[in-house]
Amino acid sequence: MTGNSYQVVDIEGNTLTLAKPPERIITMAMYTDNIVLGMLPSKYLVGISQRMDDPKNSAVVPLAKNIPFKVTDYPSAEEIIAQAPDIAIATEWTNKDLVQTLRGAGIPVFVCKYAKNVEDVKLAVRMVGQVLQKEEKAELMIGEMEKELAVIKEKVDKIPEGERKHLLLLGGMKGYGGTGTIFDDMCRLAGVKNSRAEVGVNKGNPLTKELILKANPDVIVLPNYDDHGTIDQTGDFMREYIDDPALQQIKAIKNREIKLPREYYTYNSSQDVVYGIRELAYMAYGDTFAQADNRHISFSGEK
Repeated sequence: MTGNSYQVVDIEGNTLTLAKPPERIITMAMYTDNIVLGMLPSKYLVGISQRMDDPKNSAVVPLAKNIPFKVTDYPSAEEIIAQAPDIAIATEWTNKDLVQTLRGAGIPVFVCKYAKNVEDVKLAVRMVGQVLQKEEKAELMIGEMEKELAVIKEKVDKIPEGERKHLLLLGGMKGYGGTGTIFDDMCRLAGVKNSRAEVGVNKGNPLTKELILKANPDVIVLPNYDDHGTIDQTGDFMREYIDDPALQQIKAIKNREIKLPREYYTYNSSQDVVYGIRELAYMAYGDTFAQADNRHISFSGEK
């Protein structure tokens, strides 16, 4: 290494040597978009997830609108290469062929940890901080996470074990929310019992109506995402589940404890996962856990 060059090691053990901190960054996932935006102004991102400018899905819409190129769920290598990034930040589930093609084109690719729990989120923040040479900001972000977690814990600890709610997530990602997902860890920290996990639904497994009956949750959380107003997930799930005559004896349906969360909180595995934990507690326990819209942990200097 010479001059200002430095090395970083990604989650797969690949060593990258970078001549200087990246100034043209593209990431392959919303959570890494959020992490980068917590460290650097939006001008450093040459591409951002197509969902980051959707107010139902993103807490940083004004920042995302500054970035013209939107990365789809399945971007082509040609699209990424055309943005001339200094680095592409991939995830453990990014298409391996795409990663190899980008590397073959001379673009450094850093594979970041995909979080299955809150401790993994902290690792991902630190990894991105190392890549961007923003380790101090990474630690500041983690410090803010710890502060919020402490506030939540203090409130949760006051809820007697016998009064903890059983919460069932019904979402667009049908394999999401059971054991082995970050949602399960979020439930634990929110002081709610994850009904998917309680009936043995693991990561990637489907949730049947028979299992919903078995779970008999106190609270049901429905999807609130509408893809810029083009779909009606809430209505679809209401018709399929909440209006189903066979499910009317479930406590959540009988008591009309049907909740619509802010999805940019509940489906967030960046540093802002702490606000997702608080949102779940709010769905279950009400105003004690109320919070403002569009909270985002950032030390980028950009609002």
